[in-house]
Amino acid sequence: MADTTPSRWQIVGWGLTRRCPRCGAGHLFQGPRLWGWFTLAPDCPRCRLHFEREEGYWAGALAINIGITFGLFAIVFIALVAATIPEIPVVPLLAVLVPIVVITPIVAYPFSKTIWMAVDHAFLLRLEPGRPPRRGRPGA
Repeated sequence: MADTTPSRWQIVGWGLTRRCPRCGAGHLFQGPRLWGWFTLAPDCPRCRLHFEREEGYWAGALAINIGITFGLFAIVFIALVAATIPEIPVVPLLAVLVPIVVITPIVAYPFSKTIWMAVDHAFLLRLEPGRPPRRGRPGA
């Protein structure tokens, strides 16, 4: 019998595509119109995994969102400064960078949540009662 347990990297891949970290199901964000981009269902529609495991659980997603925003900001900042040396135009630079720090966290919001759930599920999650141990998990 073949092992159908997804690899850790497959789980992270599901997180990068806004899918459930346990079963890979999509359509986790539901709601009317634009709010559907931001409204995470409380449970997976397929496997019923409850997403918010404890109070403060989404602090990891916040850190991921900040990391995505800072990373994009740093890449664009370095590229623009390198392209405009020696006379760096501050106002045009700000005209590009300020929208990045405003828009990126909004766009990255749902991705940061599913990435965090995937990282938690693949690397940090302690064994749940009644679930078989995942291959490659330390102590399993």
